[in-house]
Amino acid sequence: MTAADPTAAERPGAPHDAQAWAALTAAHALVTDQLSAALTRTCGLSINEFQILLRVDRDPEPGVRLGELCSSVRLTQPSLSRAVTRLERHGWLRRAGAPGDGRGVMITMTTAGREVLARGSAVHTRTVSELLLDRLTPDEQELLARALTRVTEGDPGTPSGPPASGPFPTVSGPPASGPPPTVQEHPWHSQPHSA
Repeated sequence: MTAADPTAAERPGAPHDAQAWAALTAAHALVTDQLSAALTRTCGLSINEFQILLRVDRDPEPGVRLGELCSSVRLTQPSLSRAVTRLERHGWLRRAGAPGDGRGVMITMTTAGREVLARGSAVHTRTVSELLLDRLTPDEQELLARALTRVTEGDPGTPSGPPASGPFPTVSGPPASGPPPTVQEHPWHSQPHSA
């Protein structure tokens, strides 16, 4: 971005929807780029591979069908198969035939996979806290979580009250004090970011 090419959020009189969209896409790009770099540097994982490990680890059944992973990590079947193959090659996942289904494939986590997932979860928590959560007050975090949840659930409900100025509250003051939230403490960390 240059001075001659301001974003919609910087243009005087830009409509609120353009400001909101520009802010959302810029924040997403910032967090995604930094998270991707941190996961690769620290764990050798892409964001999608981290999501695959997380999904397999959280499944209540002992193993996940390969087909079920497509919807939860939002990859095409060929891309998912390649990612699972790479994770299996590293010894982080194990692939086996599904019981009673000659064509089905079950994916399970290995001990080494749980170890790399734990490292990735710590990187995720730290990165999202530093780039997003620590820059917002607790009230702003709650407002943002409610608004984005309403969008993802397709709920066109009316906000509980008008914003003080513009579509989003103004971020001011120092970051929220106290230790950054852990994976279990903040709902956003229970569903880590996916590109």
